[in-house]
Amino acid sequence: MNKLIIQPFLDEKTNTMTYVITDKTCNLSAVIDPVLDFDANSGTLSSASADKVIKYLDDNNFSLEWILETHAHADHITASQYIKEKRGGEIGIGEHIRIVQSTFKKIFNLAASFPCDGSQFDHLFSDGEIIKLGHLDIQVMNTPGHTPACVSYLIEDAVFVGDTLFMPDYGTARADFPNGSAKALYQSIQKILALPGDTRIFVAHDYKAEGRNEYAWETTVFQQLRNNIHVKQGVSENDFVKLRNERDKTLPAPKLLLPSIQLNIRAGLMPDSEDNGICYLKIPLTVKLG
Repeated sequence: MNKLIIQPFLDEKTNTMTYVITDKTCNLSAVIDPVLDFDANSGTLSSASADKVIKYLDDNNFSLEWILETHAHADHITASQYIKEKRGGEIGIGEHIRIVQSTFKKIFNLAASFPCDGSQFDHLFSDGEIIKLGHLDIQVMNTPGHTPACVSYLIEDAVFVGDTLFMPDYGTARADFPNGSAKALYQSIQKILALPGDTRIFVAHDYKAEGRNEYAWETTVFQQLRNNIHVKQGVSENDFVKLRNERDKTLPAPKLLLPSIQLNIRAGLMPDSEDNGICYLKIPLTVKLG
């Protein structure tokens, strides 16, 4: 018997999907990739998107056990800490978040005291690790390429792939972030596409491919193999790497890259307040004058 309930939440401002997954036999839930609202013009964080998730948990009397990140996102700020404070649960991410922390500690020149051991998170998952959600097993799959720390979560007949794959008509994620790799991304996608054909794939973002008017977030292994515009069955690793690298050269940086990464490598914890009681984020400045 299928014990899994999947409830999606779309944040249109960042094109992000948050999922609440629940073992319906015991009403225990996990939240995957929750979003805080951020107004870049004013530097204001708010919680409308996360509050919808919390209301859903409350309305259904679901207890929260896990808050799962597929990676340190560059396009939205995580609501993990906020939801943990409101509803409990433990925050987990792939163990290679340490690489991402070390990389961005240098880029943002963070204080020497900033730990790059993943200790901001409650759990660091290894490849193949099984975590429990009620009576259900969640298998962690390392799926690097978009970032070195990306993981997917396989539960029953569903896999939550983060930014590794998009809907078939949109293709795949960029691989040009620090320590990203189009080759690693291809190999990770092959792991996902080796799952049974009827495995449901839930993506972390949808940008409505040209000609499609509605958002979409669920597909299958079979549909990806047949229709993915970047990596359908028969596309070689070399061809994919060439396509992905050429496409990445044309893409602008995500609008929320700088604030998102600084908070997401902290598991959503705010930077220490300064002597005026206000938290600050950094913007590295590249000067090209004259």
